[in-house]
Amino acid sequence: METLTLFFALAFATSAYLFWFCYFAGTLTGPKVWPLVGSLPSLLANRSRMHDWIASNLRKTGGSLTYQTCTLTLPFLARKALVTVTCNPKNIEHVLRSRFDNYPKGPNWQAAFHDLLGQGIFNSDGDTWLIQRKTAALEFTTRTLRQAMARWVNRSIKTRLWLILAKAASQKSHVDLQDLLLRLTFDNICGLTFGKDPETLSPDLPENRFASAFDSATESTLQRFLYPEFFWRLKKLFSFGAEGRLKKSLKIVHNYMTDAIAARKLTPSDDLLSRFLKKRDGNGNFFPSSVLRRIALNFVLAGRDTSSVALSWFFYLVMQNPRVECKILEEISTVLKSTRGEDKTLWVEEPLNFEESERLVYLKAALAETLRLYPSVPEDLKYVVSDDILPDGTVVPAGSSVTYSIYSVGRMEAIWGEDCLEFRPERWLSEGGAHFEPSKDGYKFVAFNAGPRICLGKDLAYLQMKSVASAVLLRHRLSLVPGHRVEQKMSLTLFMKNGLRVYVQNRDLSTLTL
Repeated sequence: METLTLFFALAFATSAYLFWFCYFAGTLTGPKVWPLVGSLPSLLANRSRMHDWIASNLRKTGGSLTYQTCTLTLPFLARKALVTVTCNPKNIEHVLRSRFDNYPKGPNWQAAFHDLLGQGIFNSDGDTWLIQRKTAALEFTTRTLRQAMARWVNRSIKTRLWLILAKAASQKSHVDLQDLLLRLTFDNICGLTFGKDPETLSPDLPENRFASAFDSATESTLQRFLYPEFFWRLKKLFSFGAEGRLKKSLKIVHNYMTDAIAARKLTPSDDLLSRFLKKRDGNGNFFPSSVLRRIALNFVLAGRDTSSVALSWFFYLVMQNPRVECKILEEISTVLKSTRGEDKTLWVEEPLNFEESERLVYLKAALAETLRLYPSVPEDLKYVVSDDILPDGTVVPAGSSVTYSIYSVGRMEAIWGEDCLEFRPERWLSEGGAHFEPSKDGYKFVAFNAGPRICLGKDLAYLQMKSVASAVLLRHRLSLVPGHRVEQKMSLTLFMKNGLRVYVQNRDLSTLTL
């Protein structure tokens, strides 16, 4: 009798679940949802092309801006397992600006990044974030900081990058340009942040303990998103696998940062760390060393990968589009003729200075176009604090997540037109081509984020990218190594999975038009 009762109870529970599932799944848009496992089979099947898969699902939801939102579900269909994915600019504006307080980083994100970033500006919400944001904003708007960035970048180009590329050209050997750019931006952001150059971009491409530990710590932290929180916390308790590597890496990183802070307290400079040493928190106290360490690490993380990845995709696109390369070189030639005269040998003695870089309008347009198609951060995730309805009518329950797909936004005809997949810098220029004109709808292009969290280092990033791009293209022609496959790496940043292997040839300056 008890067995029969149990059987009927299980049958009723199963029937109730299937009825609920059929009703629930029918209300969702996006990939097929399976009982118990949700969208997980489709996610796993497309993990090597995740961003393009998300874009294709968003296209299927409709051609107008009324839709372009779909829902992914993790196993068991719990409310907290819902992930609303959107590329609708109105929804993005709602999340990033209109209802900013309802969409913070959230507890899961903060827990995963806490060991590396603590409550730094990129891993905090509320008052903790606001205090750091206001303090940093005062510094990032100063001309002296941009000039400091220009000095660090130009030194790296002249004394390191040019030497490495010249050697590759003379030996007819290829280089991994993505690796070189990662090293260059890492050295620059470390110099700008705490005045200490790790010199990872040197002719012999040396290993650096801090750089290696920083990379390892970042990668191990990202692995936490592959598992439920209780699982990686259990691994952390026993220092197992990636958690063990993270613990060792963080010790090296923290020791390095502690030494850097101690050095800056003795001899202040014009770097960001020295500036923060003079600032006070919301209670009127100076920031303690533990907080300064987290602040500095947050800036290193943000300033290193994003610019180098964007430059990698820029050079890849330029190699595929010689028309764009010619127009970039024509603009650089025009600027240098007016500042350095007609003797072309003078053009390549020094990298472009701050004022010269500022005049490169078409190059900035080409970089913006690169970020439209290949944003350095392709997706971003927000936590839903309370029940809400997005502008397109999508209901998002409290405790769930909203992902806005920056990668998909640039690939929607309804947003960018029929030529949305073309690399066309002209779409960023005024009618005569004399001025750079950002989109009137600021939420069509959120490669630098938008709203209260818009990237403070946007101008610095453009300055660094223009300096490097002009320095490389003016001296060299690049060509992809035959057979080299350029593929996206599935991570929070849009790295090239196999790097960017290119041959380098010295450019014939006589071919540059005056």
